[in-house]
Amino acid sequence: MDISLEKIDSIRERTGVSYREAKEALERNDGNVIDTLIELEDKTKNSTNWTEEFSVRSTEVIDKVKELIREGNVNKIRIKHEGRVLAEIPVALGAIGAVVLPQLAALGVLVAVFKRCTIEVVREDMEQDNDQAEEPEDEMDKFPRDAY
Repeated sequence: MDISLEKIDSIRERTGVSYREAKEALERNDGNVIDTLIELEDKTKNSTNWTEEFSVRSTEVIDKVKELIREGNVNKIRIKHEGRVLAEIPVALGAIGAVVLPQLAALGVLVAVFKRCTIEVVREDMEQDNDQAEEPEDEMDKFPRDAY
């Protein structure tokens, strides 16, 4: 089984999955790129995830990301500039304070040099009770608005 960075990059370019997801899918398919693409395509067809894009000024990126996280049905957020991915933030409700807040600080510094950015959001269709929705909001309000 030969799993190379080229194969992983090829899978990522065609499907938009993370490095980890691409590597794990290649391992399940003994390094076969075509079988991996078919598996990921089938997984996508059966998934309830959907993608949405927003174009915002760089000064609005942090507020928009915080707003998206508060909505609660976000799996992943990608920040892009002219088609290149600047940052990819996996969002898990239980790890908002530990994972996302430090990334937001770094993100603020990163996008400050650009005029406009695109925010790509991968969402999952799900209903969420109010107790879960309040937890991320409380944590997100602790983050300073002007970190950059």
